Amino acid sequence: MQTNSSNPNGPQLGSNEVVFDIRQISPSQFAQLGVEHVAYVREISVNGMPAYAIHAADGRPLGIAGGLAAAIAAIREHDMLPTLVH
Repeated sequence: MQTNSSNPNGPQLGSNEVVFDIRQISPSQFAQLGVEHVAYVREISVNGMPAYAIHAADGRPLGIAGGLAAAIAAIREHDMLPTLVH
């Protein structure tokens, strides 16, 4: 992204860059962002105990971790970008 520090309105975009509010995208658009590179973590309960489900961007389950830090570490270990889902 190109920026223009003299502009009080913030960064300027090049003519071929697309900007969107990630909070407003659909599940299918989220999946298209990088199904092979993005994984999300969601808190779940397993046998009454808190755990963290790890899913690919397309919703495919990848694993479960006992803690948030372990879930994020596992995602990063596989060269993926972790994202939290609330």
